[in-house]
Amino acid sequence: MNESVSLMGAVVAGVLLGTMFFGGLWWTVRQGVSANRPALWFLGSLLLRTGMALAGFYVVGGGHWERLLLCLLGFVIAHFLVTRLTGPPVEQHKFPAKEAGRASES
Repeated sequence: MNESVSLMGAVVAGVLLGTMFFGGLWWTVRQGVSANRPALWFLGSLLLRTGMALAGFYVVGGGHWERLLLCLLGFVIAHFLVTRLTGPPVEQHKFPAKEAGRASES
């Protein structure tokens, strides 16, 4: 019982780490494109997000490959969730796209 709780905790921790990482990336892109020094925003965000994610994986894993693998699974799940929630709305095309006209040969 205790082992299954530990493994489920690893998945939840992975989802939280992934949400922090990819949500932070989304926030950074939104803020960085209008910043005076965007390179500083992106570099600082990269270092902070990566450092926090690696530290989280280290703590959650605790020397057990099973917990580390499940934490990674949660991280990937969070990637799909954050991408789905923050992506542009998917527009349904009712009509197929028309082929562009060609230049007349003269």
